[in-house]
Amino acid sequence: MTTLQTLDRDERLDWLCLFRSENVGPITFHRLIARCGGAKNALARLPDMAARGGKRIQPYARDKAEAELDALEEAGGFMLASCEPGYPRALAAIEDAPPVVSVLGRRDVLDKPRRLAMVGSRNASLNGRQFAERLARDCGQAGFTIVSGLARGIDAAAHRGGLAGGTIAVLGCGVDIAYPEENRPLYEEIREAGALVSECVLGAAPSARQFPRRNRIISGLSEGVVVVEAVQASGSLITARLALEQGREVFAVPGSPLDPRCAGTNNLLRQGARMAENAQDVINELEGGGLRLAEPASGFTETQEMLDEADINHARAKLLEILGPSPLQLNDVIRDAGLPVAAILVALLELELAGKAERQPGGHVCLLT
Repeated sequence: MTTLQTLDRDERLDWLCLFRSENVGPITFHRLIARCGGAKNALARLPDMAARGGKRIQPYARDKAEAELDALEEAGGFMLASCEPGYPRALAAIEDAPPVVSVLGRRDVLDKPRRLAMVGSRNASLNGRQFAERLARDCGQAGFTIVSGLARGIDAAAHRGGLAGGTIAVLGCGVDIAYPEENRPLYEEIREAGALVSECVLGAAPSARQFPRRNRIISGLSEGVVVVEAVQASGSLITARLALEQGREVFAVPGSPLDPRCAGTNNLLRQGARMAENAQDVINELEGGGLRLAEPASGFTETQEMLDEADINHARAKLLEILGPSPLQLNDVIRDAGLPVAAILVALLELELAGKAERQPGGHVCLLT
């Protein structure tokens, strides 16, 4: 895990520029930091590394990063980097932790040690919404900060129940955007009494691509995830899957087999999720409070050693031969390639920056088509 440090303004802008640069996702960002020894060095080397992978790109414009940071601060918000003490450690420990998040609201809410996510159907039943609000209130009184996604339905009910304890809303748009519009009053209440969090550019409109990415932050912040109502193949079930991958506990509220909004939660129970019929079920399961953070999936680490150009070129060609659109374990790819680990890792990083490959959570890697 990154050594904790408080960034000054220039360093924060370096982090923001690197994260906002083309083809630099969270995992690639952290690999660049490890490989280059810091964000400033990574920004300087970014164009050359991407060109070696087959595409010319430039770092994100610094004046745009400065404008974003200024606007956030003028709105009363702040930005946290994953290396900083105020960044939630549970979130920092996940493999694809957002390098920077923007926050509007109370800083102290993020400092609270125990957090519980609650998610569910947007088209929720009245019973489901009432149950979610009561469960969130009761868990909040037991010391849990409620985390959700500010969607209509179950999310909104969970936030209302958790307001007294300072709920956290993770947004799939800019932190300054209230979405959906019907939840604007709730958005303002959370801004006053809780915290609004996003990894998106300030002012970014909601997008279908961003909501699944938001879900990993909801689960990553939390000790466990409670799913109240969910149809099959819903975003809430994506959150539950991500929670399991991150080593979090998953709870499901049982529902009527006649209601399609309960099909997903009932299936979670068949697959081994903990049943949550009341707050005590959740509290008893999480009693002790020691969240066991997952170890990194890959045993291979970046190195600063000098590499032969021919080795890197050979490794790049070998990766393009081995990889395909279906994700493979990076460890298996490295073993199959039979080349120096450092050369493979550098070549992979160059292909990522060129938009040709992607490293995914769980130590997986694939080609992008």
